[in-house]
Amino acid sequence: MASITIQASDGSGSFSAFVAEPKAKPAGVVVLIQEIFGVNQAMRDTAAWVADLGFIAVCPDLFWRLEPGIDITDKSEAEWKKAFELFNAFDQAKGIEDLKATVAAARTLSGANGKVATMGYCLGGRLAFMMAEQSDADVNISYYGVGLDGLLGDLGKVTRPLVVHVADKDEFFPPEGRAKVVEATKGHAQVATYVYPNANHAFARVNGVHWDGRSATIANGRSAEALVAALG
Repeated sequence: MASITIQASDGSGSFSAFVAEPKAKPAGVVVLIQEIFGVNQAMRDTAAWVADLGFIAVCPDLFWRLEPGIDITDKSEAEWKKAFELFNAFDQAKGIEDLKATVAAARTLSGANGKVATMGYCLGGRLAFMMAEQSDADVNISYYGVGLDGLLGDLGKVTRPLVVHVADKDEFFPPEGRAKVVEATKGHAQVATYVYPNANHAFARVNGVHWDGRSATIANGRSAEALVAALG
């Protein structure tokens, strides 16, 4: 299992990031942003898919300040309980700092072409939306981010492509909040928001309980096109 170590920008230590590499380099880098289950098998499988697309995948351990090496699933009540405990304790501002440090490291990674995307799921979907507003990543892709309606005040700061995948039946993001995101991003030159009918939260989680093959395939195709356009 390949990994790299990244220094935290606040000097508090370092954290690891799982890496999957494509057959050909130089290549653009996709910083994958974890769900509340840590850098687990679903994220490693997603990294393998990104590498198959021809990009270097880098998936940092964002829970390292709480408990390094979290690797759990969505299959048991105990794991869900643990995941929500981590989510509630997680400092999102520090997470953004760590993601910015990851993006910076990714630009100079061996075999990288200097262009970097972020692509996140669930908690990571929210963080990817925040990265679009707060970082210099070349493109940002958000899958079923939660509470995005609370981030719309900074939409004017989005100057690079942002792709937003919204689940029409998202149990963790109420319909009125989703509607605000769709309305606010309509007509924004850099933002493309897509709504997936009858899809639940985590419809693209590999082997997840809410996997929806149709929605995942369509969303992943749109993500692939955005990555190719921005990263080469």
